[in-house]
Amino acid sequence: MNTKILILLGLAALATADSGEFRGYGDSQQSFESYESDDAKYNFNWAVKDDDSGNDFGHQEGRDGDNTQGSYYVHLPDGRLQQVAYQVVGDDGYIADVQYEGEARYPDSFESRESPRYTPPRPAYYDSNESK
Repeated sequence: MNTKILILLGLAALATADSGEFRGYGDSQQSFESYESDDAKYNFNWAVKDDDSGNDFGHQEGRDGDNTQGSYYVHLPDGRLQQVAYQVVGDDGYIADVQYEGEARYPDSFESRESPRYTPPRPAYYDSNESK
């Protein structure tokens, strides 16, 4: 009896698939309409400034068709501000102008930094032949 029910369910699934009610990923009859535009146009801008951590960076970009222009900036760990202005026109590639403000500052030596130095622990070996 169970075999007859399984065969009946299998035939019902096959009939549903053939009738077009079920369409899988591989169905070649399915078509999609593209809403993609040839002329891309956008503008965005964002920035982060956190005095506690020292993070200060941002980015802005605008695009109209094949012409993209933008800039970004970041405060480097050495104290300088790096600013990059860029543009992309058609297939000419990415053209960037990189500028730095300020002068790089480094500590005199590693020991003069405020953070403590990491010292790995000394290895300890156990000799299984030793008596306790």
